[in-house]
Amino acid sequence: MTTTAIRKKLQDYIRVADERKLKAIYTILEDQISGDEWWKNKSLVKELDARYNNLQSGKDNGASVSKLKINIDKLQKKIL
Repeated sequence: MTTTAIRKKLQDYIRVADERKLKAIYTILEDQISGDEWWKNKSLVKELDARYNNLQSGKDNGASVSKLKINIDKLQKKIL
């Protein structure tokens, strides 16, 4: 079954599910759903701001896209 078909089936099911079943589904997925709100994590936002400021000021040179691709290729070869 394709991902699109699975999504459609789940949406159809959720649309007609009773309250008890909806709460059960939500309880199972709650951590993943609320985990997507990274912008509410103050320490993460602070870290991202610091990294951004370091890149903007030149304190951190970052990495070029070509260097990232090389590193990704190396990691993929290790895995495979």
